[in-house]
Amino acid sequence: MTRSALLQILADVERGELTSEAAAERLAKLPFENLEHAQVDHHRSLRTGYPEVIYAAGKTPQQTVDIFSSLVAAGVDVLATRVKPEGAELLLAAYPQATYNATARTISLRQTNAEKELVGHIVVVCAGTSDLPVAEEAAVTAETFGAKVTRITDVGVAGLHRLLAHLDTLRSADVLVVCAGMEGALPSVIGGLVSVPVIGVPTSVGYGTAFGGSAALLGMLNACSPNITVVNIDNGFGAGYVATMIVQGENRK
Repeated sequence: MTRSALLQILADVERGELTSEAAAERLAKLPFENLEHAQVDHHRSLRTGYPEVIYAAGKTPQQTVDIFSSLVAAGVDVLATRVKPEGAELLLAAYPQATYNATARTISLRQTNAEKELVGHIVVVCAGTSDLPVAEEAAVTAETFGAKVTRITDVGVAGLHRLLAHLDTLRSADVLVVCAGMEGALPSVIGGLVSVPVIGVPTSVGYGTAFGGSAALLGMLNACSPNITVVNIDNGFGAGYVATMIVQGENRK
């Protein structure tokens, strides 16, 4: 249930186009739906502007499908992250119109944003090809909730000339999401080139002393560019979500 959908129901009742009983039936599942294994939060959009997102890791494929179906029935845009191939197969069988991104490990179904003009420009940058799964998760998240996304890949600091070739694109962004493993230097470099927020995403890419992304995380937290903030290791979803909130602001309501 989105804010606009709720207002539409109230307007229909006011005009006499919808009975109060029918309106009550539509609202019966607010604020949440009990699926026994999950309490699906149908009020999320009304409170925060975006619907609940399914974190599929740790859930069975059928549990993910059940939650996905509940959100689809509510008419919101639906996103499931960290979906394994067997889960994706089951979801696509139930919802062939959904989009599966194997690199990002996401399944998305846009129901409210499909006809809307995209709001805001987010540039998602990854240092290396190995960072692509995290970068794609950020990009898909932003696109699902109606932001324009441009992708720039494989422009790490080992070959800085590759990054500078995209300077015009970097400076066209409202927000940048920068994914990097190893020492995590790329957000700091980009932060010094642009006048907008940069969200650093440390990835668990690198050899032994990268410590599964901890080295990149600490490097980004200690970045000298003041326009940088940092999310958790491999949290492309969190970066894409916050970036979308920043660029859309009041338009998400």
